[in-house]
Amino acid sequence: MRRIILTLASFAALVAVASPAAQAHPANDRYCLQGRMWGYPGNCQFASYQQCLATASGTEAYCGINPRYAFSQRSAY
Repeated sequence: MRRIILTLASFAALVAVASPAAQAHPANDRYCLQGRMWGYPGNCQFASYQQCLATASGTEAYCGINPRYAFSQRSAY
């Protein structure tokens, strides 16, 4: 019984290491709808600036880049 548990635990650890980590939001939050109603950083669910502008149209809101992307550190080549 002990050997089966160790084998299953080893297999589970191997699968966890071998599988790539999935991103929570693959670039679906680059732009934020901002304004008095939304606060800061706002509603950050837009992949493109055009999507954000379409949602902001007719309101007092505006679009800005998500601070998470604006202030992220870029790797040096």
